[in-house]
Amino acid sequence: MARYLGATCRLCRREKMKLFLKGSRCESVKCAFDRRQYPPGHHGQGRSKFSDYGEQLREKQKVKRIYCVLENQFRNYFKKSAKKKGVTGENLISMLESRLDNMVYRLGFTFSRRQARQLIRHGHFLVNDKKVNIASYLVKPEDVIRLREKSNKIGVIKESIETAKQRGIPKWLELEVDKFQGKILSLPKRDEITMPMREQLIVELYSK
Repeated sequence: MARYLGATCRLCRREKMKLFLKGSRCESVKCAFDRRQYPPGHHGQGRSKFSDYGEQLREKQKVKRIYCVLENQFRNYFKKSAKKKGVTGENLISMLESRLDNMVYRLGFTFSRRQARQLIRHGHFLVNDKKVNIASYLVKPEDVIRLREKSNKIGVIKESIETAKQRGIPKWLELEVDKFQGKILSLPKRDEITMPMREQLIVELYSK
């Protein structure tokens, strides 16, 4: 499966905002974005002014990178969102939020979505007591995500879940730390997602 293999911190610098792709490192003094808050490359510190198309493209790239999704998969999400009832942009964000790797991250089992994706692929999580190793699996309200019993001693998971409630769990999720499991109470509404995203620009880009 294709995946991005380049320097992760360059992505945050390119989008001129923290995407929290490296989890706890993003909160530490080692964060590259805090030290160099300008785009990478020779002309990174020069003035950058985008056309309308450039703004739309940058927004699409930013959302793709937040959710760790590549182009073909992202385009398929958009097509499915356009066919559903409601606002296409909001449908798109809701579908991305429904991904298993995002929910594992939101519940606090990991410090980043990339970390969640890796652990899911290795079979550490159950959905409704069935092993699911597909990071793009779409969860539904009332689904229960649970860590396998043999996996609850993994250092990074223990460290993350011990601080999960301090970092904040979204109100559409319910975490039971002692049971190493979480429940999807509902899918989030658009105004409950605080990450700055302008999904209408993505709709305009793909509608051309």
